[in-house]
Amino acid sequence: MKRLEEAYPPDLAEEWDRVGLIVGRPSSPIDKVLVAVDPVDTILTEAIERRAQLIVTHHPLYLRGTSFVAATDPKGSLVHRLIENGIALFNAHTNADSAAGGVADCLAQAVGLEDTRPLIPHTENTGSGRIGRLAVPMPLRDFANKVAQSLPSCPAGILVGGELDASVSTVAVSGGSGDSFLTDARRAGADVYICADLRHHPASEHLAGGRPYLICATHWASEWPWVPRCARMLQESFPKQLEVEISRICTDPWEMRISPENENR
Repeated sequence: MKRLEEAYPPDLAEEWDRVGLIVGRPSSPIDKVLVAVDPVDTILTEAIERRAQLIVTHHPLYLRGTSFVAATDPKGSLVHRLIENGIALFNAHTNADSAAGGVADCLAQAVGLEDTRPLIPHTENTGSGRIGRLAVPMPLRDFANKVAQSLPSCPAGILVGGELDASVSTVAVSGGSGDSFLTDARRAGADVYICADLRHHPASEHLAGGRPYLICATHWASEWPWVPRCARMLQESFPKQLEVEISRICTDPWEMRISPENENR
């Protein structure tokens, strides 16, 4: 817990967020950790199968308070299964988004950005999102294909909005939902902005005003590049005490994307 909080300081979290130990005793012995994006049933099953005693996730289990953790409720059932199997659950959410080496930095690195800096800085090296440049400018179409190949595969794929043949160089990124940073990405001079969960009207109205063009990945895919970085940090911090594994299970809710045949979009 101490090492995770050093890497992802809780005071970087947004006021509305809930970060830290969700289930478990700080004194419980552990020798295996599983790192994942979401605290969901499939991840817990994987942790049980791998005999992990701690799950570290990006997302919290509860963002809002609850009065019930009965096993008849999906989240309550997860709490029961965690306790029954002696597995602790810890999360680093918006604090990991903003931290140096956190979710935003990992996404920027995954898509090939150089000379990155926080899009909305808290300090010189921390803050929401990242903005940087490509080593070589390229058409939006080509860059979008590069992004699709750089992020983990998932059924929903990615969406691209803008002039596909236009050259892009300056890129802003934000892991997870990104509607709220559209204005910031434009103000920073980005040619293209990568995030997830873009809604129809905000995206349409934004693109009517020109750049940055939009690449909309899925929530899980845009945040997963942090998982191996976090796992490596823990493994290097406790090389003889811990075995740290990463989950590659796609926890996006979508199982299939169906597009009209013979349509190249």
